[in-house]
Amino acid sequence: MSGGPRGCEVRVGQALPELVVPITTTLIVAGAIASRDYQDVHHDEALARQRGMPGVLMNILTTNGLVGRFVTDWAGPDAAVRRIAIRLGVPNFAGDTMRISGRVASVTPAGAEAVIDVNVVGRNRLGDHVTGTVTVAVPTR
Repeated sequence: MSGGPRGCEVRVGQALPELVVPITTTLIVAGAIASRDYQDVHHDEALARQRGMPGVLMNILTTNGLVGRFVTDWAGPDAAVRRIAIRLGVPNFAGDTMRISGRVASVTPAGAEAVIDVNVVGRNRLGDHVTGTVTVAVPTR
């Protein structure tokens, strides 16, 4: 497909630029508060440790937002997210670094836009934190 994200040629198998996300306590707590997730393991270091964790951990809604950002940063400001389907794996703890990568899985022309599926993986030192697919629609003209 010509004229896809940011005027680039988009093809199946194309890799997106990696996004490196330092996982800080501030990011974890801010994401939990912004999504109204007041579960103590997302903001209370002492209680998280009491529950056997090394510290606070990121919630799924923050992960979902980062995955969406990863794809829309690549697809550009005219992209519309149609679907995000993710599965969590290992936790993201404060002090980790998550590296999000992705590849174009499909490109479907649909009139004045193209619908693009991107397979996404976010990894940290423990393994895969998140896997899934993001579907975006981008104008072709």
